[in-house]
Amino acid sequence: MSRIIATLTAVVLLLSVTSARADVITDWNTNALDVLKAANVLGNPWSRAMAMVHVAMADAVFSVQPRYKRFAATAPPAPSASAEAAAVAAARQILIQLAPAQKSKIDELYADSLSRIPDGPGKNDGVTLGEQVASVIQADRAGDLTNAPDTYRPITTPGVWVPTQPPLFPQYANAKGWGFTTPDQFRPGPPPQLTSTVYARDYNEIKELGGTKSTKRTPQQTEAVKFWTQLNFGPAWSEAARQLCEGKKLDLADNARLFALLTMTIANTFITDWDAKFHYNFWRPVTAIRNGDRDGNDATERDAGWTSSNATPMHPEYPSQASIQAGAAAAVLESYFGTGTLPAFTATDTADPRVQRSFTSIGQMAEEQRLVRIWGGVHFRNTLEVSDQMGRKISAHLLSNVYTPAR
Repeated sequence: MSRIIATLTAVVLLLSVTSARADVITDWNTNALDVLKAANVLGNPWSRAMAMVHVAMADAVFSVQPRYKRFAATAPPAPSASAEAAAVAAARQILIQLAPAQKSKIDELYADSLSRIPDGPGKNDGVTLGEQVASVIQADRAGDLTNAPDTYRPITTPGVWVPTQPPLFPQYANAKGWGFTTPDQFRPGPPPQLTSTVYARDYNEIKELGGTKSTKRTPQQTEAVKFWTQLNFGPAWSEAARQLCEGKKLDLADNARLFALLTMTIANTFITDWDAKFHYNFWRPVTAIRNGDRDGNDATERDAGWTSSNATPMHPEYPSQASIQAGAAAAVLESYFGTGTLPAFTATDTADPRVQRSFTSIGQMAEEQRLVRIWGGVHFRNTLEVSDQMGRKISAHLLSNVYTPAR
């Protein structure tokens, strides 16, 4: 009996080590989210940070397991190093550089991760490798300009956004994206003419559904609007990805690639969005509806007191970052898990973990993230459709050109 117990104990220990070793990517996805939340990192700096963490981890893993081409790392392959230790060390160094005030928290998480990896030369070599790779990624991003000071051009022509204060984000005129050349590479065509039937359709839809006094918006739609704030957009996709990866039992290399692609494409959505927003400077529904008598369209009736149910962001309407992100993230995940029905997965409110949204397909989650921008009164339907396609083009480009099979 004692031999059986010893054998079972050994099996349990082996499985726990294997599980932990195979899970460092998803573990440090969660760790990065926690660290950045504690550091109050938001918006584009948040998306940039998540991409840096995961690209560093992926390049570290592929320096040991060369299944996919690396993004920036150039050091010779190190097959004897621990890929898990390399990934953990890379993530730690990136996070300390981006959130230095959280160093004690990061080091605590780091120590816990390393304790689950067997000691030996492979572990030591992995740590050294991970730190080297992180330094390469830090140098690659040092001049990316995605944290440049804000600038704006106030424009008062009917049909364009009329700012009441400087926008909260830079224009990224020369920003360096992840895996593409210039910020305008995925810039869409212009929004509809104000005199068009498409514009009138979208104007009247959002006027009816998106205002604070709407009687057409359902309670379920209102709850969805409350959930899908900027704080939940990116973290929700990471959470969904972790659950889907666990369900499919992806290995370390595929987890590393998926999360690198997911976070890179989300970071790219900010860059491409701000480029297009400040190129077109299209007005928000609240401005449009209060000035419906100035658009030259007989099908748009003015409502001088209309207010969006969601707070209107202080930057131009077209395109929609939320919808670019939904299309981009969905495309990456669908490339792994397909477009059909999946076991239910959830997205949790970062402010209140008791609040969750449940989905049974990736497309269902992306669609809800898009439609809340109508129900919240901040984006026109055509904008959402165009933005979704922008996001899918960004992801298609990355999937074809970044982290491709090494052989």
